[in-house]
Amino acid sequence: MQVMGIDSVLGAMANETVSMAHRFLMLIDNPAYNLGFWQKASGLTVKWETCTYRTGDQGNEFWVYPSVTKYENIKLQRAISPASGAVQAWLSSTSANALPLSGCIQLLDNIGVPIMQWRLWQFYPVGWQVAEFNAAEARVVMETLELAHTGFLDDQVAGASAASVTSR
Repeated sequence: MQVMGIDSVLGAMANETVSMAHRFLMLIDNPAYNLGFWQKASGLTVKWETCTYRTGDQGNEFWVYPSVTKYENIKLQRAISPASGAVQAWLSSTSANALPLSGCIQLLDNIGVPIMQWRLWQFYPVGWQVAEFNAAEARVVMETLELAHTGFLDDQVAGASAASVTSR
């Protein structure tokens, strides 16, 4: 399998017909896998649970603090193409040995210039699906890749160092 660098990938994209204003590029830090361009990305969501604290003698007064950070699974979707073979190879290698990887999702404009990037920490595949296809219907067959991850905010390092300082 040939590994393409980002310049080669962006050059290849310049030769494609761009049918949308934006695309998403999924990059894995392991250069053996290039998951390529995706048409749709969902699940880039973070929420914080809250913890309510109330003392027994303060009447109706209480305090609300942020608690556990929760991230949704990310779903990437695109039309089946020759690039889907890289996803198959990655899924085959991680199926029995799911080692978390790191990487990023980049939002690209219509000419391939990165606009925004979300760095994913410790992600791995939790689902892959090919939509139903029917030769009698004239529609594109889509693939969906679902990834679980531990976050895309840079709060993990700060939280770990703060915890080690308070435990001293």
